[in-house]
Amino acid sequence: MNNKELQNHLHNGQRVYGTLIVSTSPRWPTEVKKLNLDFVFIDTEHMSIDRDMLSWMCRAYTASGLAPIVRIPSPDPYEASKAMDAGAAGIVAPYIETPEQVQALRGAVKLRPIKGKKLGNILSETDKPVEPLKSYLEEFNSGNILIVNIESGPALEALDEILQVPQLDGVLIGPHDLSCSLNVPEQYDHPVFKEAVSTIIRKARAANVAAGIHYFWGVEQEIAWGQEGMNLFVHASDMTAFTAQMSRDINEIKQRLGDRLENADNRIHI
Repeated sequence: MNNKELQNHLHNGQRVYGTLIVSTSPRWPTEVKKLNLDFVFIDTEHMSIDRDMLSWMCRAYTASGLAPIVRIPSPDPYEASKAMDAGAAGIVAPYIETPEQVQALRGAVKLRPIKGKKLGNILSETDKPVEPLKSYLEEFNSGNILIVNIESGPALEALDEILQVPQLDGVLIGPHDLSCSLNVPEQYDHPVFKEAVSTIIRKARAANVAAGIHYFWGVEQEIAWGQEGMNLFVHASDMTAFTAQMSRDINEIKQRLGDRLENADNRIHI
């Protein structure tokens, strides 16, 4: 799925599916393509992927027909610009808590390459692009995707205002940070956490903005949230899928041969 197709699906409420990619192996895009996903999620907030490698990954996945969505290290418009220059189909900005942050990121993703005072005036609507600049910006930024992480109590409180920012394509729940911010760390079945997720999904979809979550630990809640209207799925990662399947296989072999079994907590908090 290319960026324009993905963007249309996000706003139309159609479900899209992706996973976090950690491996930088040049063979990995070919293997990931076999999974029939719509996009890949490349995380530069928690993963040590440098700018050069990021660009190679973005170009490779784009060539494979998978839109690369990049989470930037911080909610910084210049980080967003670097990811877009690297070939990202769109960005996810971490730990957003104010509409002003989203507006600044909107400038970096939707109004490239305008910067400085002119960009500030456009965002504040004291100035409007005129032809031929207006058409140029629309074409230059066509299909660029802007998604923000909702992962704190203050973000929940500001959600209505955040969702009113023009050209926002999606909100992505960060379950670990959100649960901690709500004082129920990693209690993903807790009523407080589940109510927060439901609220985010309901409000986002009502605003014609995609709603999603990055989730590692099982599919039942993801299915339930999908039934509530969630349409942006970032399930697990290549690394966690590998460790989970390898653990199952090795433990089955050990059990059937009568060898000692070991348990390990392989969770990653994203």
